[in-house]
This record gives sequence, structure tokens and C-alpha cells, in this order.
Amino acid sequence: MASEINPKPRSLFIFVFFSFHLAWTGLASKSTDPTPAVWPHQFHSVLFMNDSGTLQVVDLWYDWPKGRNFNIIQNQQGKLTYDLEWDNGTSFIYTLQECRVMHFPVGILRPNWLQGATYLGQRHVDGFLCNVWEKVDFIWYYEDVLTRKPVYWVFYTGYTAHVMTFEVGAVLEDAKWQAPLYCFSGGQGEEEKRSPVLESVPGGASHRHHGRFMRELSNASRGMPDVM
Repeated sequence: MASEINPKPRSLFIFVFFSFHLAWTGLASKSTDPTPAVWPHQFHSVLFMNDSGTLQVVDLWYDWPKGRNFNIIQNQQGKLTYDLEWDNGTSFIYTLQECRVMHFPVGILRPNWLQGATYLGQRHVDGFLCNVWEKVDFIWYYEDVLTRKPVYWVFYTGYTAHVMTFEVGAVLEDAKWQAPLYCFSGGQGEEEKRSPVLESVPGGASHRHHGRFMRELSNASRGMPDVM
């Protein structure tokens, strides 16, 4: 009498092969996920910001070679606020009347700050088909599939930025990067003083406006604790 053939080894082989195939397919898919474009070393962007109904228009000037970043913030029906950031961690936040100097443990965002972001797929936003990434549970970043320019980003608080323009290579003249003299008249400890003008400005020194979020993002992307 012929012995019966045990089907289990073949079934086990098929199971192992199928499991390996799924794992390999997953890894292959992961390796072919698109990656966000590295920020150009110099650019100018106009951002329309919405912080739970508080609206702002931000002129963003990014200048990595000279280690500086400038947010010129127009609050709706409010004052114009300047947030001048240097890569040594110093920020000058001022209006035409008052200034506050602040110091942070990190510099401005690096051009490759999106490295390691998690790809979430494609979404339509503001009429553009975008690739979407999430970075350290802090920011969701939308990039146009065709041009690879940023279109939209949203912070973990719901604070959103619609990128209206993105001019690669645009540079603000050096004279415009000079903080006013009254930012230097207070001597040591100036950052500890409270400015009544800035305190009254939505998105001013006491609020998390775009510049301060980007400083906080710089902390998070480098694995440092929140300093805000």
C-alpha cells in the first residue's frame, strides 16, 4: 500500500513564500515612495496663514548661505510685525515702535529639514495634486507633484499656511536684514522685558506666529525638546 503524501510541507512552503513576497513588496513600495524636495538655499515666499480665524500674510525670505530667515507678518487689520532670525539662535521681533530680542538653542531650518519625513500619499489641496508628508507629528507638508514646490502645510495645532508664491533664488538686499537700533538699546537681558506693543499684536512676541513655529520645528526635527 502506497504511503500517503503529507500536504503540510507544501502548504508551509506556499505560506512562507507568500509572506516573504508581501514583506518584499512592502519594502519595495517603501523604498520607491517619493521624497520631498530639499529647500532651495535662497527663496522668497508669500504665505497666507490661518490660526483658528486669526489671519496673517507672511513675507518669508530664506537665506541659508548667510544663515538668516525673515518673516514679515501682516496681521489682518493690525500692525506689521518683523521676525528676523539668525542661525546663531538670535531672533529680533519688532514693530516700528518696539523690539524684543529672543534666544533659542537652535538656528534656522536647514534646507534638508524634511529628511526622514513619513510619506502619506497624494491629496488634492487648493486645486493642486500634492504629495504629502508628516514630520515628527509636528507638521504636514504638501508639495505639488508637478513642480515640487510647496503648496500648503499645517502644524499640529491646526495653524495652516497656504503658499501663494514661491520664488526660487530670490534674495532680499543686505540692508533690509539689519534690525533697528532700538533693538540694541536695552543691554543684557533685553529678552526678559515685556513689550506692551508686541504683547497686543496677534501673532506677536507672546503668540506662536509662523516664525516661532518654524523655530520649534527646527527643534523637533533635530530631536531637541520644545523651547516654546
